[in-house]
Amino acid sequence: MLNWLPRPKHAAAARRDIPAGLWVKCPRCANLVYRKELERGLRVCPRCGFHHRLSAQDRLALVLDRGSFVETDGDLEPQDPLGFVDEQPYPARVAEYRRRTGQAEAIVTGTGTVEGARAVVGAMEFGFMGGSLGSVVGEKIARSADRARDHRWPLVLFVASGGARMQEGTLSLLQMAKTSVAVARLADAGVALVTVLCDPTTGGVAASFAFQGDIIIAEPGALIGFAGPRVIEQTIRQKLPDGFQTAEFLLQHGFLDAVVPRAELRATLGRILRLANAPADPGAAGTGAQGWGEPTDRADEPPPA
Repeated sequence: MLNWLPRPKHAAAARRDIPAGLWVKCPRCANLVYRKELERGLRVCPRCGFHHRLSAQDRLALVLDRGSFVETDGDLEPQDPLGFVDEQPYPARVAEYRRRTGQAEAIVTGTGTVEGARAVVGAMEFGFMGGSLGSVVGEKIARSADRARDHRWPLVLFVASGGARMQEGTLSLLQMAKTSVAVARLADAGVALVTVLCDPTTGGVAASFAFQGDIIIAEPGALIGFAGPRVIEQTIRQKLPDGFQTAEFLLQHGFLDAVVPRAELRATLGRILRLANAPADPGAAGTGAQGWGEPTDRADEPPPA
């Protein structure tokens, strides 16, 4: 009816190409967060407080004093005595995850200082085969415990793992006993072990060294447990309570000493290390965190909007 009215003609607007990865979708609140804003907030969602996963390198950069980290046992490589093949041979899978993460294995270990307090540290890399506990991971944790005992420096482990590494079979399960014995020797020597449980901490790792710390803290909202909730419900044939296997639930039921937001983690660890009689490094005190750089590629990253 109104076809006789002239329609204004506008010049076609040029389409703007938005670089990929500029926005990150929060898994909890589903809001889109500008990536740089997320990085400035230590990868904590500014809308709902969800703690996004960190790489091992980012986690060390968050808590250690600048320039204090010295890596140890970085040359250890996994073997393939079972000749395991699933969709691809085990050595090829390891090579693929090394390319993806830039890490040699599912844990980075070394020494460093937190607010001037010396410690032996280890950070698990969930992006490397789900942070699975293989023979190299077990050996590096055991060596770190022995190093902490020899130096009498506290041992701090950042834990993020899906459990045992199936490609290594029984050899992987043996790492539960190996790491448990190593941290028991550390306890006998009177040297503190602090475990920081990150999302997720499950399987054989949760059933071994993760819960053997003298002080056990966790990040908010972290999934922590042995088996998954669906398996538990099918086994006991009961509905699990809300929040089951979250850090807050475990704190309420006495399994944790504290749930510490990421922004407070460095200061909290500094206080704990001083209480644990960690020797001081005067040169490192007051240097600030090691550095929070640009984001690295992460296997858990949601697709960009």
